[in-house]
Amino acid sequence: MAEETIRLEAKAKANLFLRVLSRETDGFHGIETLFCLLDLADTLTATRTDTGKVTIDVSDADVGPAAQNLAVRAAERVLDATGRRFGVHLVLDKRIPAQAGLGGGSSDGAAAMIAVNRLANDAVPRHELLQFAAHLGSDVPFFLSRARLALAWSRGERMIRLPPLPPAPVLLLVPPIGVPTAEAYQWVDETRASGRRGAVALEPESLGNWGDVARMSGNDFEAAVFAKRPAVHAAFEALVATRPVLCRMSGSGSALLAVYRSDRDRADAREMLGRKHGTLLETGTAG
Repeated sequence: MAEETIRLEAKAKANLFLRVLSRETDGFHGIETLFCLLDLADTLTATRTDTGKVTIDVSDADVGPAAQNLAVRAAERVLDATGRRFGVHLVLDKRIPAQAGLGGGSSDGAAAMIAVNRLANDAVPRHELLQFAAHLGSDVPFFLSRARLALAWSRGERMIRLPPLPPAPVLLLVPPIGVPTAEAYQWVDETRASGRRGAVALEPESLGNWGDVARMSGNDFEAAVFAKRPAVHAAFEALVATRPVLCRMSGSGSALLAVYRSDRDRADAREMLGRKHGTLLETGTAG
């Protein structure tokens, strides 16, 4: 008998490094990134209805029109693939900040896809779900994979699952301004005279501990975003001054991520930062 209600966590991600590659002929950019799953999560509840439609209620966040919401679009994909034998009502409890580079919308989409497919007795094979995910957005395949650490390239749909890094305390600093992803890519293009950026050779064996990851970390969005959003740059400098093991902007921003050696180091950093540069969120790498 099919379940009537499914509740799932939709966890955030961080990009421990991120290279924006050349823009392709269709206007999209390739990327090369190291995705890391975080404990910070939205909660998505999906309930079967007899309407044949997808409806959604979102708490504590303005995520725009329902038709553009990735969770709604993901649910629609699964319902279409299963013949729309039922409808779905989604309830989304948002904790992941929007326009922060933490993948909240993409994670909600992946969770909706999994939940609605379970309501349909897993009628859609996993390989088809992954195809749906690749069409929905660059981060969605990572969330659908349920990997905790993955090296990804192309548009994020090609990836190698890696053994997770040791659990570590994380402090997120979220400035009071968001960064639309499309604008961030445009800013990157504006800073590149040739518009070309090639990939580099990466060895998965060199991504097994925080020290090695920190040494090769970087984010091609940072220079462009910092130039356009000085407040984000100031927040980044303040976070670096707390001496974390690794400090980066996640995705296209504006959220900034710092990884610490201990909970005590993170607590000291939080006290140093106060509330001057934005909202501070304590989390950890997903175990």
